[in-house]
Amino acid sequence: MTTLLVIAKEPLPGRVKTRLTPPFSPVEAAALAEAALTDTLCAVAATPATRRVLVLEGTPGPWLPPGFDVVPQCGGGLDERLAAAFAGCDGPALLIGMDTPQVTPALLSADFAGYDACFGAAEDGGFWALGLADPDPRLLRGVPMSVPTTGAVQRERLVGAGLRVRDLPSLRDVDTAADAAQVAAAAPHTRFAARLAPLAGSGGLAPTADR
Repeated sequence: MTTLLVIAKEPLPGRVKTRLTPPFSPVEAAALAEAALTDTLCAVAATPATRRVLVLEGTPGPWLPPGFDVVPQCGGGLDERLAAAFAGCDGPALLIGMDTPQVTPALLSADFAGYDACFGAAEDGGFWALGLADPDPRLLRGVPMSVPTTGAVQRERLVGAGLRVRDLPSLRDVDTAADAAQVAAAAPHTRFAARLAPLAGSGGLAPTADR
Protein backbone atom coordinates (compact mmCIF):
# COMPACT_ATOMS: atom_id res chain seq x y z
CA MET A 1 0.00 0.00 0.00
CA THR A 2 0.86 3.68 -0.10
CA THR A 3 2.14 6.20 2.42
CA LEU A 4 -0.30 9.11 2.62
CA LEU A 5 1.24 12.50 3.35
CA VAL A 6 -0.61 15.66 4.38
CA ILE A 7 1.39 18.89 4.39
CA ALA A 8 -0.23 21.55 6.54
CA LYS A 9 0.11 24.52 8.84
CA GLU A 10 -1.26 24.68 12.35
CA PRO A 11 -4.55 26.61 11.97
CA LEU A 12 -3.64 29.77 13.88
CA PRO A 13 -5.22 33.19 13.25
CA GLY A 14 -3.09 35.32 10.97
CA ARG A 15 -0.98 32.33 9.91
CA VAL A 16 -3.36 30.41 7.65
CA LYS A 17 -5.86 31.24 4.93
CA THR A 18 -4.91 34.91 4.90
CA ARG A 19 -6.57 35.35 1.49
CA LEU A 20 -9.92 34.75 3.21
CA THR A 21 -9.51 38.06 5.04
CA PRO A 22 -11.57 39.94 4.13
CA PRO A 23 -14.45 39.13 4.17
CA PHE A 24 -13.64 36.87 7.14
CA SER A 25 -11.65 37.87 10.20
CA PRO A 26 -8.32 36.11 10.93
CA VAL A 27 -10.05 34.10 13.67
CA GLU A 28 -12.81 33.02 11.28
CA ALA A 29 -10.28 32.16 8.58
CA ALA A 30 -8.37 30.01 11.06
CA ALA A 31 -11.59 28.25 12.06
CA LEU A 32 -12.27 27.47 8.39
CA ALA A 33 -8.70 26.24 7.99
CA GLU A 34 -9.10 23.95 11.00
CA ALA A 35 -12.33 22.52 9.58
CA ALA A 36 -10.69 21.94 6.19
CA LEU A 37 -7.70 20.27 7.83
CA THR A 38 -9.96 18.08 9.97
CA ASP A 39 -11.97 16.96 6.93
CA THR A 40 -8.75 16.20 5.08
CA LEU A 41 -7.20 14.21 7.94
CA CYS A 42 -10.40 12.22 8.48
CA ALA A 43 -10.50 11.29 4.79
CA VAL A 44 -6.87 10.17 4.99
CA ALA A 45 -7.58 8.21 8.18
CA ALA A 46 -10.37 6.35 6.37
CA THR A 47 -8.14 5.45 3.42
CA PRO A 48 -6.15 2.19 3.47
CA ALA A 49 -2.46 3.06 3.75
CA THR A 50 0.87 1.67 4.87
CA ARG A 51 1.52 4.83 6.87
CA ARG A 52 -0.15 8.19 7.42
CA VAL A 53 2.06 11.22 7.97
CA LEU A 54 1.23 14.82 8.84
CA VAL A 55 4.05 17.10 7.69
CA LEU A 56 3.29 20.02 9.97
CA GLU A 57 4.40 23.59 10.46
CA GLY A 58 3.41 24.17 14.06
CA THR A 59 2.04 22.01 16.86
CA PRO A 60 -0.61 19.27 16.63
CA GLY A 61 -3.97 20.05 18.18
CA PRO A 62 -7.18 18.18 19.08
CA TRP A 63 -8.06 18.16 15.38
CA LEU A 64 -5.47 15.43 14.75
CA PRO A 65 -7.03 11.93 14.66
CA PRO A 66 -5.09 8.90 15.89
CA GLY A 67 -2.93 6.89 13.54
CA PHE A 68 -0.73 9.67 12.18
CA ASP A 69 2.99 10.18 12.47
CA VAL A 70 3.79 13.89 12.80
CA VAL A 71 7.00 15.26 11.31
CA PRO A 72 8.03 18.92 11.15
CA GLN A 73 8.29 20.74 7.87
CA CYS A 74 11.81 21.62 6.84
CA GLY A 75 12.89 25.14 6.00
CA GLY A 76 13.03 26.63 2.53
CA GLY A 77 10.48 27.19 -0.18
CA LEU A 78 7.42 25.05 -0.74
CA ASP A 79 9.21 22.99 -3.39
CA GLU A 80 11.91 22.10 -0.85
CA ARG A 81 9.33 21.25 1.80
CA LEU A 82 7.40 18.98 -0.55
CA ALA A 83 10.63 17.35 -1.70
CA ALA A 84 11.65 16.70 1.91
CA ALA A 85 8.28 15.12 2.65
CA PHE A 86 8.81 12.61 -0.15
CA ALA A 87 12.43 12.05 0.88
CA GLY A 88 11.16 10.53 4.12
CA CYS A 89 9.29 7.78 2.27
CA ASP A 90 10.77 4.43 1.24
CA GLY A 91 7.90 3.28 -0.97
CA PRO A 92 4.93 4.60 -2.94
CA ALA A 93 3.59 7.85 -1.50
CA LEU A 94 0.75 10.25 -2.20
CA LEU A 95 0.90 13.83 -0.89
CA ILE A 96 -1.95 16.30 -0.49
CA GLY A 97 -2.43 19.63 1.26
CA MET A 98 -5.07 20.96 3.63
CA ASP A 99 -6.94 23.02 1.03
CA THR A 100 -9.36 20.41 -0.34
CA PRO A 101 -11.84 19.44 2.40
CA GLN A 102 -14.01 17.80 -0.26
CA VAL A 103 -11.44 15.04 -0.76
CA THR A 104 -12.64 11.45 -0.20
CA PRO A 105 -11.02 8.08 0.46
CA ALA A 106 -12.00 7.04 -3.06
CA LEU A 107 -9.91 9.90 -4.49
CA LEU A 108 -7.00 9.04 -2.21
CA SER A 109 -6.85 5.32 -2.97
CA ALA A 110 -3.90 5.74 -5.31
CA ASP A 111 -3.37 2.82 -7.66
CA PHE A 112 0.06 2.83 -9.26
CA ALA A 113 -0.64 -0.27 -11.38
CA GLY A 114 0.64 0.65 -14.83
CA TYR A 115 1.72 4.12 -13.65
CA ASP A 116 4.71 5.74 -12.00
CA ALA A 117 2.96 8.86 -10.74
CA CYS A 118 -0.47 10.24 -9.86
CA PHE A 119 -1.24 13.89 -10.44
CA GLY A 120 -4.28 15.86 -9.31
CA ALA A 121 -4.56 19.28 -10.92
CA ALA A 122 -6.16 22.16 -9.04
CA GLU A 123 -8.49 24.56 -10.79
CA ASP A 124 -6.28 27.53 -9.93
CA GLY A 125 -3.36 26.14 -11.91
CA GLY A 126 -1.63 24.36 -9.06
CA PHE A 127 -2.07 20.77 -7.93
CA TRP A 128 -3.88 19.20 -5.00
CA ALA A 129 -2.27 15.76 -5.11
CA LEU A 130 1.01 14.25 -6.19
CA GLY A 131 1.81 10.56 -5.95
CA LEU A 132 5.09 8.87 -6.75
CA ALA A 133 5.62 5.13 -6.94
CA ASP A 134 9.33 5.72 -6.38
CA PRO A 135 9.64 9.01 -4.47
CA ASP A 136 12.42 11.18 -5.86
CA PRO A 137 12.77 14.63 -4.27
CA ARG A 138 14.50 15.93 -7.40
CA LEU A 139 11.16 15.80 -9.21
CA LEU A 140 9.92 18.70 -7.06
CA ARG A 141 12.94 20.87 -6.38
CA GLY A 142 12.96 24.00 -8.50
CA VAL A 143 9.29 23.83 -9.53
CA PRO A 144 7.86 27.36 -9.14
CA MET A 145 5.13 27.24 -6.51
CA SER A 146 2.00 29.34 -6.00
CA VAL A 147 1.92 30.63 -9.57
CA PRO A 148 -0.67 29.89 -12.30
CA THR A 149 1.72 27.50 -14.07
CA THR A 150 2.74 25.45 -11.03
CA GLY A 151 0.66 22.41 -11.96
CA ALA A 152 1.68 22.43 -15.62
CA VAL A 153 5.37 22.71 -14.74
CA GLN A 154 5.14 19.95 -12.14
CA ARG A 155 3.31 17.59 -14.45
CA GLU A 156 5.78 18.29 -17.25
CA ARG A 157 8.60 17.53 -14.81
CA LEU A 158 7.08 14.08 -14.27
CA VAL A 159 6.58 13.44 -17.97
CA GLY A 160 10.04 14.73 -18.79
CA ALA A 161 11.50 12.21 -16.36
CA GLY A 162 9.87 9.43 -18.36
CA LEU A 163 7.17 8.67 -15.79
CA ARG A 164 3.80 7.30 -16.74
CA VAL A 165 1.31 9.71 -15.16
CA ARG A 166 -2.20 8.87 -14.01
CA ASP A 167 -4.36 12.00 -13.86
CA LEU A 168 -6.72 12.31 -10.91
CA PRO A 169 -9.88 14.44 -11.04
CA SER A 170 -9.32 18.18 -10.87
CA LEU A 171 -10.38 19.81 -7.59
CA ARG A 172 -10.81 23.35 -6.39
CA ASP A 173 -8.51 24.58 -3.61
CA VAL A 174 -9.90 26.81 -0.89
CA ASP A 175 -7.91 30.04 -1.13
CA THR A 176 -10.52 32.79 -1.43
CA ALA A 177 -14.05 33.38 -0.15
CA ALA A 178 -15.41 32.45 -3.58
CA ASP A 179 -13.48 29.16 -3.43
CA ALA A 180 -14.87 28.49 0.03
CA ALA A 181 -18.44 29.02 -1.14
CA GLN A 182 -18.02 26.75 -4.16
CA VAL A 183 -16.30 23.95 -2.22
CA ALA A 184 -18.89 24.05 0.57
CA ALA A 185 -21.71 23.90 -1.98
CA ALA A 186 -20.10 20.90 -3.67
CA ALA A 187 -19.46 19.10 -0.36
CA PRO A 188 -22.31 20.22 1.94
CA HIS A 189 -21.84 17.44 4.50
CA THR A 190 -18.28 18.36 5.40
CA ARG A 191 -17.16 20.05 8.60
CA PHE A 192 -15.90 22.83 6.37
CA ALA A 193 -19.36 23.51 4.96
CA ALA A 194 -20.89 23.44 8.44
CA ARG A 195 -18.27 25.89 9.72
CA LEU A 196 -18.71 28.21 6.73
CA ALA A 197 -22.52 28.39 6.84
CA PRO A 198 -22.97 30.72 9.85
CA LEU A 199 -19.96 32.81 8.85
CA ALA A 200 -21.20 33.24 5.31
CA GLY A 201 -24.63 34.20 6.57
CA SER A 202 -23.36 36.80 8.99
CA GLY A 203 -20.93 38.20 6.47
CA GLY A 204 -23.41 38.38 3.63
CA LEU A 205 -21.57 35.81 1.51
CA ALA A 206 -24.02 33.58 -0.31
CA PRO A 207 -22.93 29.91 -0.09
CA THR A 208 -22.99 29.46 -3.85
CA ALA A 209 -21.77 32.90 -4.88
CA ASP A 210 -18.67 33.14 -7.03
CA ARG A 211 -17.15 36.57 -6.58
